[in-house]
Amino acid sequence: MCSSFRPAPGPAVRDLASRIRRLSPSCGPVRLVGVDGHAGSGKSTFAERLAAALGGAPVLRLDDIASHDALFDWTGRLLEQVIEPLSRGRTAHYSPYDWRARRFGPPRPLPPAPVLLVEGVGAGRRALRSHLALLLWMELPCEEAWARGRSRDGEEQREFWDGWVPRERRHFADDPSRPFADLLVRQREEGYEVLAASSGTLGPDQPLTHGDGPPAVC
Repeated sequence: MCSSFRPAPGPAVRDLASRIRRLSPSCGPVRLVGVDGHAGSGKSTFAERLAAALGGAPVLRLDDIASHDALFDWTGRLLEQVIEPLSRGRTAHYSPYDWRARRFGPPRPLPPAPVLLVEGVGAGRRALRSHLALLLWMELPCEEAWARGRSRDGEEQREFWDGWVPRERRHFADDPSRPFADLLVRQREEGYEVLAASSGTLGPDQPLTHGDGPPAVC
């Protein structure tokens, strides 16, 4: 589910891509980069732009790993199908979930790449953080993000969103990602702003952009 708004990558995203290329591999030969944030915060759009700036880096969408029966309980599937083979330098094979047919499809190959983006709610969960070279958090308050998501998906998805919101609240209450993010990403009318988080691992001598303090989030 992607927004129709497609800002250009801009200098902040290009600079971020350059920095990611210089990171050490974190999962076998792969630099695994998590893109987390509230549903509707613009993760998919940003991941597309970052992937393009990285020369076409593959993007693994957690919507393909989750399912109606396991909105958040998909850690084991991701570790077994993706993380473990990549950590050994082997091609991963995962079965993407079809949200309309409500079943998993045939296995899809995911070869090791210099950079792989993992995009979706929960990409920064504690079970995955040790495998990440970098964790990015889309800095948009939850209520604003959810309102955007509801508007994007329309009335036919109202029941899904009514169930999703309390589940997401519980997930981030039990297993928050934002406190462990290395960088915060804000979507602007033209492009993005990338800010070092308080836990950022890039160091104070490597600022990306400067801005005012981050807004409060759930």
